[in-house]
Amino acid sequence: MAFSLFRRPRRRPAVPARITEPQVVVVEPSTESTEDRIPQGVRTAAGWGWRALVLAALVWGIGWLLSEFSGVTVPLAIAFLLTALLAPIVHRLKQWRWPPLLAAAGGLLVMVLVVVVIGWGIGATAARQAPELVDQTVAGFNALMQWLAGDPLYIDQAQIDSWMTSLTTWVSDSRALIAGYAAKIGTSVGHFFAGIAIAMIATFFFLAEGEHLWKGFVGIMPARYQNSTDAAANRGWASLVSYMRAQVIVSAVDAAGVAIIAAIIGVPMALALFALTFVVCFVPVVGAVIAGTVATSLALITHGWVAALIMLGGTIAVMWLESHLLQPLLLGRAASLHPLAVLIGIAVGATVGGIVGALVVIPVMAFGVAFIRHLRGMPVGSVESKGKP
Repeated sequence: MAFSLFRRPRRRPAVPARITEPQVVVVEPSTESTEDRIPQGVRTAAGWGWRALVLAALVWGIGWLLSEFSGVTVPLAIAFLLTALLAPIVHRLKQWRWPPLLAAAGGLLVMVLVVVVIGWGIGATAARQAPELVDQTVAGFNALMQWLAGDPLYIDQAQIDSWMTSLTTWVSDSRALIAGYAAKIGTSVGHFFAGIAIAMIATFFFLAEGEHLWKGFVGIMPARYQNSTDAAANRGWASLVSYMRAQVIVSAVDAAGVAIIAAIIGVPMALALFALTFVVCFVPVVGAVIAGTVATSLALITHGWVAALIMLGGTIAVMWLESHLLQPLLLGRAASLHPLAVLIGIAVGATVGGIVGALVVIPVMAFGVAFIRHLRGMPVGSVESKGKP
């Protein structure tokens, strides 16, 4: 058929539209929650993280509360340490059928006698050797002035007099400031003696009625925890007593080392140095500094700077061996602690609480570690442990 431009195209019949029923699409909800999409490691880390923050806040709050009431908490801490130190003596007296109050008084009397004997030894030795020490001090001062006037400083007497005049002027112009410092020192001394009184009274009652006081405290706990807590506390207390015995040995070794070096050099008052070092070495770090300073000063005054350097080196060697070898091994074994834990504990305690913190941190760690180890090995409500730590 030929194609024509004037012919209309044939229309196709319209096809009726097919009516389709609407389809309902059901979207099933996802069974995976938001929590399930978080990796298990992140959830575990988050759980440990907020628990650690809560624990840190609790520790900080306890530390702040103890610091606010330091006038009571510090003497009580000292009383606990003295009780652990004197507990074997009082226990032996009770075994000899001494009344508890009399046994506690006897233990305190022994401690007071030891302190008095040490003080008397220091005072008697100092009084006997005081004239010689004064002469040697004057001679040492004159030698120091000659050394300052010579090579390489060439400081003459006129300069020294000028310095002394400036010092006198400053002291006279700062009377109010010095009076304020003196008042603060007087207040601190008063608090110190009040703390000693509280510590002695608390130690007496802890020694005499410590068991009854502890049973009364345990009695307010739930019944199912009383036996396990009491047994774990007894183990912790035994560890604390062992620690105090070891501390006595460590202090005695330090005192003997310093006294031997002083005797070899010929420094006077070697026995007084032994007594002083034995007492102050119960305070970590600061006690060693005090003992070394006194011993070095005596060597410098009496025998010159060469003997002072020898005394200083010997004291540092003794203290280094004590802090890095004897104290971690002996105290760590007594407290069932690793030597590294002892060193870190002393550093942290000194940073947080100063002298008192360094003094009580290792006893607290000794008690706490023994308490937790024993408690973990016991079923709740039992009396005996499944396995001793």
